[in-house]
Amino acid sequence: MTITAAAETELAIGGMTCASCAARIEKKLKRMDGVTATVNYATEKARVTHAAGVSVQDLIATVERTGYTAREPAPPQPSAPEDGESDELRSLRERLTTAAVLAVPVVAMAMVPALQFEYWQWLSLTLAAPVVTYAGWPFHKAAFTNARHGAATMDTLTSVGTTAAFGWSLWALFLGTAGTPGMKHPFELTIARGEGGGNLYLEAAAGVTAFILAGRYFEARSKRKAGAALKALLELGAKDVTVVHADGHEQTVPVGELKVRDRFLVRPGEKIATDGTVVEGSSAVDASMLTGESMPVEVVPGDAVTGATLNAGGRLVVEATRVGADTQLARMARLVEDAQNGKSAAQRLADRISAVFVPVVIALALGTLGFWLGNGAGTAAAFTAAVAVLIIACPCALGLATPTALLVGTGRGAQLGILIKGPEVLESTRKVDTVVLDKTGTVTTGRMTLLAMHTAHGTDEAEVLRLAGALEHASEHPVARAVADGALEKLGSLPVPEDFANVPGLGVQGIVDGHAVLVGRERLLADWAMELPGELRLRKDAAESAGRTVIAVAWDGEARAVLEVADAVKDTSREAVTRLRGLGLTPILLTGDNRAVAGSVAREVGIDPGQVIAEVLPQDKVDVVKRLQAKGRSVAMVGDGVNDAAALAQADLGLAMGTGTDAAIEAGDLTLVRGDLRAAADAIRLARRTLGTIRSNLFWAFAYNVAALPLAAAGLLNPMLAGAAMAFSSVFVVGNSLRLRAFRAA
Repeated sequence: MTITAAAETELAIGGMTCASCAARIEKKLKRMDGVTATVNYATEKARVTHAAGVSVQDLIATVERTGYTAREPAPPQPSAPEDGESDELRSLRERLTTAAVLAVPVVAMAMVPALQFEYWQWLSLTLAAPVVTYAGWPFHKAAFTNARHGAATMDTLTSVGTTAAFGWSLWALFLGTAGTPGMKHPFELTIARGEGGGNLYLEAAAGVTAFILAGRYFEARSKRKAGAALKALLELGAKDVTVVHADGHEQTVPVGELKVRDRFLVRPGEKIATDGTVVEGSSAVDASMLTGESMPVEVVPGDAVTGATLNAGGRLVVEATRVGADTQLARMARLVEDAQNGKSAAQRLADRISAVFVPVVIALALGTLGFWLGNGAGTAAAFTAAVAVLIIACPCALGLATPTALLVGTGRGAQLGILIKGPEVLESTRKVDTVVLDKTGTVTTGRMTLLAMHTAHGTDEAEVLRLAGALEHASEHPVARAVADGALEKLGSLPVPEDFANVPGLGVQGIVDGHAVLVGRERLLADWAMELPGELRLRKDAAESAGRTVIAVAWDGEARAVLEVADAVKDTSREAVTRLRGLGLTPILLTGDNRAVAGSVAREVGIDPGQVIAEVLPQDKVDVVKRLQAKGRSVAMVGDGVNDAAALAQADLGLAMGTGTDAAIEAGDLTLVRGDLRAAADAIRLARRTLGTIRSNLFWAFAYNVAALPLAAAGLLNPMLAGAAMAFSSVFVVGNSLRLRAFRAA
């Protein structure tokens, strides 16, 4: 079928209790014409791509016919209460408490013959009945619902196993010899042969229910903790905003009512409500909560600001440029959620195994029952072995292996300013051996900066900065801005020039404090019959050979200084390159600048001269990546501009600087919120660590089932111990994933 138009819908799924449930829903949705779906057990969401002719209600109806609930999730709100999740946890906690309090004496009496008083078995029945019925009700309800739809899940295993153990015990008590006063029942780890008329399995029924409930409760809690990063991101945003109307009237409204082009007030100490542009005032903005940058950024009218950052200084009036789902904060949250909803190839394999696992286990349990009966082991031993097989075979650890690690890994990344777009990215981080670094905005700051000043003999540096800075402050040229900003940074204030004039292509001239000042190319000075002294000429030639822009300064008929301006290398870039090498990557510098500039930057950050690719046209960057891939290299690309987008998409792993353009961010696999190249090394380390956790989780889950099922079938495990081991496997997988929360940036 050819789909000419497709839509993507996200559904919140209710009623799932294990990975088999997720696999079953996914299978049913995929049977619909023009529908592909991914159902994630950990996040309890389905991501569905469907043809235009398939409505959301059709999708919901299919899920409901499968025995589960579905709805379109409400847009995430920072302060939205999580009543559903809280109710689920509260119900689980109540049932777990009941099961634990009542099951402990049942298990104790079964294990310790000294506690078996004359009518102990009837007390065990009294205590075990509420555990199997009330506490275990979610398992029985889910098993019944699945049976009505011709399916079997892990709940089927639990329900059948505990019901069978409880039912056998009832038979033994009322129709067998187990109800005889004074009956003793020694506890055994393995299965004993015999007819079973005097055997009770109340401790297995109650203990297994309690253990599985404990595992499910801690899974639910862990899933909430693992997804806390998304909630934390949303909590960063402001709740209310003061809108400034055209007539000057101020009105406080919920941030959700803010519209593009609205102007709003940000007082000192308040959060900026949404992305926008400063139109009045100046201040220092603390973006550490969003980007991790500790140094506040000075903003003035015309500067862009980001929602959720903190106004640490003066009063600002900001015009909103993005609201709601278009803001940087919302995009970050969306990227995190997308990554958590995705599935890796390993997880898809685990889901397929889970889908067939339950029927196979039921068949194995029946086979175990028949084998033991056929070998004369007795009904009790055969029944016990079959129950142990049913109980130990829970595929939950398998289903949780990938999503919990993804939840924690991507959530931790978001807290560190590293956004992982999807689970497929993790595999790429393991393979990459080459990292291509775009120069401008990635290795360098992306803006012209005054780097050095050389003065003639007897000339004061402060005087040069004062006169040249005052004249350049009146110009809008990027090089002039670099000189003016450098002068303001050191002097704090500058005089106002008179008779200012721009000389196109050469520089500027004017009167500053009574001095006739020239600032610009050497040709500008030559037009006024002035030449650079020998020492300044040598400085100029050396700077130009390093690819820097040189500006000559003269006043009162004499050349006084030369200034070096260039796109400055970020302070952290050299350390970042060292870290990337430490990860086994070969760094390559890629730029459209001339070879002199590229070589100078490469030397400064520690990249080998042979690993510099300069004078590359924007459209040719993708070809550079392709050539490297053709040589057998697995390439990571770090960039920030529109001209990097195609290369980021072509690379095996694209890392986009979050300070860059939207096009670059959309094309990248990983987004680095901070404009710090060291985050690239941290991102690759975190992604590799997350992948390693997924692999260890899957190994544990597979190894556990492979090892445990034969032991249970061979009669070497008591059903209660089987239930404990099964619950422990899920808790182990979740706990192993939660270790990622301790990841620290280097």
